[in-house]
Amino acid sequence: MDSTPPTSRRVKSMAIRFGGRVEGWFSGDNDLIERYRFETSTKVINNPKVVCFDWLKSQKLDNVRKLLKDQSIRKFLVMKGNIYPDLIRVFYTNLKFEGNNLVSHVKGVDMEITHKVWTAVAGLNYSELRINKGNLGVVEDFNKVQYYKSSLKNQNAQVGTSSVGGLRLDERLLALIVTWILTPRGSNHSVLTEEDLVYFFIIHIIKEHMQKAMRLSDYRYPYVVLISKFLQYFDLNLEDETSELVK
Repeated sequence: MDSTPPTSRRVKSMAIRFGGRVEGWFSGDNDLIERYRFETSTKVINNPKVVCFDWLKSQKLDNVRKLLKDQSIRKFLVMKGNIYPDLIRVFYTNLKFEGNNLVSHVKGVDMEITHKVWTAVAGLNYSELRINKGNLGVVEDFNKVQYYKSSLKNQNAQVGTSSVGGLRLDERLLALIVTWILTPRGSNHSVLTEEDLVYFFIIHIIKEHMQKAMRLSDYRYPYVVLISKFLQYFDLNLEDETSELVK
């Protein structure tokens, strides 16, 4: 009779399925491998999008280009390159928040995403104001309905839901950038939340969105190109890993 504990048998079965790589991904931590097996290994990864600034220029959408430039997020919005779906799921499986930093562990490498790393990899400066549902009050005089109405093509239109469809062209493009890239979700890109509208007012930081993706089972893993850049920044051996090219 096989006396091997059930957990060890399941871990061994997964290791065989991934050619023995899974134990290396998690440095042999059976608890994390179990979590990966039952929770995160099948979670959907958000399909990455990029902004074409040349197209914005060709269409004379100077206001959109200026806003994105002023917010210093151009490097983040145009990120391309190889992504590593398996390791992205490993990154999220191990992801924790320690103080103001993201911390994860992949293939024996500890990764602390400090301000220095954010700046080096994505050109993002995290010293600016962070806005979420809990602290919207710090945005002086921000009114969701009033701001949404000011962005409509028809200023006299009746406002029900905050839909993308009625926005002026510049604001509609910004809405798509917010819902597809800055705070990407799997569906419902045409309805703007209060947080989305605040992004028009002050485009803020993305860490809370990563935390939401960890917490909610139906939320897709976002920022896959960014995370793949983190893996490269910390010099992980990616030679034999499954990859896809975002271009």
